Amino acid sequence: MQRILLLALLLALSVTGCEKDRIETTAAPTEPLTRSALNALVEDHLQTTDRVFDWNDASDQVVWSALTLSDREAVLGYQPADFENLPDRIHEIEVTAGEWKTTRDRLVADLRAATERLTGEAPTDEELFVAPEDGVLPILEVRILHPGVLAEFRRRPEVRYLEPSNYSPEEIEFRSDSGCSGAPAANLDGEDYYTVAPGAKVSWTYEPMGIPQAWTRSQGDNIGICIIDSGTYPEQDRLNGNFGNGRELTRLGVYQPSWWSSRTDGPDDQCGHGTQMAGLAAAPLTGTGSSVGVAYKSDLLAIRATSDVIINASKEKRGVKDALVIAGQDAGTQIVSMSIGDVFSSGTVKDGVYYAHNRGKMILAAAGTSLSWTSWYGVIFPASMNETVAVTGIQTGTPYLRCNTCHDGSEVDFVAVMQRREDNGRSTITLSRNGATPGYVGGSSAATATTAGIAALVWATNPGQTREQVLQRMKAASSLYPGRSGDFGWGIVNADLATR
Repeated sequence: MQRILLLALLLALSVTGCEKDRIETTAAPTEPLTRSALNALVEDHLQTTDRVFDWNDASDQVVWSALTLSDREAVLGYQPADFENLPDRIHEIEVTAGEWKTTRDRLVADLRAATERLTGEAPTDEELFVAPEDGVLPILEVRILHPGVLAEFRRRPEVRYLEPSNYSPEEIEFRSDSGCSGAPAANLDGEDYYTVAPGAKVSWTYEPMGIPQAWTRSQGDNIGICIIDSGTYPEQDRLNGNFGNGRELTRLGVYQPSWWSSRTDGPDDQCGHGTQMAGLAAAPLTGTGSSVGVAYKSDLLAIRATSDVIINASKEKRGVKDALVIAGQDAGTQIVSMSIGDVFSSGTVKDGVYYAHNRGKMILAAAGTSLSWTSWYGVIFPASMNETVAVTGIQTGTPYLRCNTCHDGSEVDFVAVMQRREDNGRSTITLSRNGATPGYVGGSSAATATTAGIAALVWATNPGQTREQVLQRMKAASSLYPGRSGDFGWGIVNADLATR
C-alpha cells in the first residue's frame, strides 16, 4: 500500500506564499486517473516540494480524477471579476446584495446551462448543489457533472477556485495515535503532575513554559478561547456544569454527519480529541483532583466542527468554515485554537481563516502529528497559512527535538514541551471523557491548545491589547528570540516572562 494512502488520513491535524509548481499530467480531463495513480502523484508532490497539496495548482485531469472518486463534490469560491485583495477584505463583503449577488446568480445560471449543454440533461437542484450557502462567505458547494464544465469554469475570472471538496486518499478513515481518545489514564505516573490548592493536578509540562509562575499575575480572566475540534463530552462535568462561576461556557455544534441532511449532530464529542484540547486550554481549577487548564479563568467557546482530527470530508471543511465564521463574529472570543488539519489545502477553510483573522482573532493551528514513519512531512494545513500561528511539540532537554509524532518546518512559530525525552509515552495530562482522573495526550495538537492558553494569559494582563501586541509579547518571551529556528520558530514561550 502506498504511503500516501495512510499519510493524509493518519495526520492528527494543519499555502505558503511562495510561487508553486504546476501539478500536471496531461491536458485532457476526460480520462480520469485511477485512485492509485492520483495518490502516487500527490505523494510525489509532498515529497519533492514539502508543501501542502493545492488543487489550484493541479491540471484539469488531476482535479477531474479526484472529483470522479468523490461523488463529484466540489467547492467554488467566487468574486466579481474586477474585485481585488479578497483575503484582506472578505470580512467586509455582502454576498446577498449588489455585485456579489449578481455574480453569484450568473454563475449558478451558467453552471446549470453548461451542465445541461454538456451532459444533455437539465440537472435538478439535488444533483447540482451539495449544501446550502451560508450567506456570509462567497462559496458555492456544487457537483461538477462533466469534465468540460470543470475546464470551462476553472478559467472564468469570477472563479477564485474550483476544487474537489470530498476527496480522501482511501475509503477507510484512519486515525493517528494522537487522534480520537479521551480515556482516563490506567496508570497515572505521580511524576507527571503535582497538586495545587484546592486539589487540582498541574501537568509536568507547564513548568518548562513558566505557566505556574504566570498564574501569580494572570489566569486568563475576561479572555475568550474558541476550540474548533470534535466537540466536548457532556459527561465531562468540568466542561459542563462545574466549569466555574463567573466564566462563560458555550458549547455549539456545526458538524453535519449525513450527506442527505443539513442537520447537525450537536456539540457533543464522539471522538475525545476536542475534550482533551479544551481541557488543556481552559479546564477549571477545582478541588476534585482533575487536571487544570492553562487559562483556567478564561471563557470557552467549544465548537464541534469535525468528526475527528482530519479535515478531509466536505462536511468537515464546511463545519470548520462555519465555526471560524462564528468565532470571527463573537465579540467575546480573542483566540481560536485548531488542533486539526490535513495535507490538502482547502479553499473553504482558507476563506474561514481569512474571515476570522481579519476580525482580529489570533488563530493557532497544529503543525501536524502523525505516526513516526510519516512525520517526514512538514507543516500541514491550515498551520501552513500566514494567517495562522503554527505550533508543534518538542521533547524535554536540548538541543530541541520534535516529539516523536510531531511535524516541524519553516512555518512553525512556537513550540511547547510535550514529551519526556527518556520516555515518549510520557506526555501532558488533560481532562478525560468523564470524572476526575486525567488522561494523557501529546503531539502538536496538545502543544497548540497549551499555547492558546498561554496567549490567553498574556492577553488577560491587558484585555485592550491587539492580537499583534500579544503575539509580539509572546515572541519576545520565547527561548530563541530574536533568532528564529528553521524548524522550531521562536522556540518555547515563557509564560512567566510574557505576562510581566
